[in-house]
Amino acid sequence: MRSTTIPAARSTDGFTVQRPASLANDVYEAIYAQLMSLKINPGARITVDTLAREFSVSQTPVREALGRLEGEGLVIKTHLVGYSAAPQITRRRFEELYELRLRLEPYAAGRAAAKMTSEALDALTEAAGVMARRNGGADERVRYSQFARQDAEFHDLIVALAGNELIRESLAHLHTHFHIFRLMFHARVTEEALEEHERILEAFAARDSGAAEQAMADHIERSRDRLLPAFEGEA
Repeated sequence: MRSTTIPAARSTDGFTVQRPASLANDVYEAIYAQLMSLKINPGARITVDTLAREFSVSQTPVREALGRLEGEGLVIKTHLVGYSAAPQITRRRFEELYELRLRLEPYAAGRAAAKMTSEALDALTEAAGVMARRNGGADERVRYSQFARQDAEFHDLIVALAGNELIRESLAHLHTHFHIFRLMFHARVTEEALEEHERILEAFAARDSGAAEQAMADHIERSRDRLLPAFEGEA
């Protein structure tokens, strides 16, 4: 990729692109943060030229970043039209996602608890985000987008430890966490989820399969209830 010089710290309303080891990755992170915190609204047109000017980069890293985001289901590319942010999921899709999660993830958490090792527990604790919850220096919107990814990694690690690759692939293919976090930008979403992650980790530390299964079911149900207000007014 052709090298492009950008400022050491280019601020774009709280979304910062640092001088990169990988320029496309930093541009990706900046656009991802805007999508997750709804600075770029669901369904909105995304113009490569506009983003290139905003971040003071060429079009190349912007296109690479948008290609990655398309693969994650956050961006849609339409022939002869260009890029747009993925539309918000419908209430029916939301309910179906949570029904699926409630059937699969508590079972996976119980299996993971039975197989838990000290190394796996350390990895899960880091992925859960509980160690970084006191990081008050980062922009709130950036923290929100970072937690969305951490939450996805935490749940993916649990299913991986459970040892059922079909469940893991099915959940990963849905990009569930990216879509549900775009429903509502609010600190409560992360704070309450972190508390629930701590209870799941406690069950894992005790190697208690029943407690892990229940803690995961509670977490998913509360996540659903937190985000349901996003559909107020819909039938």
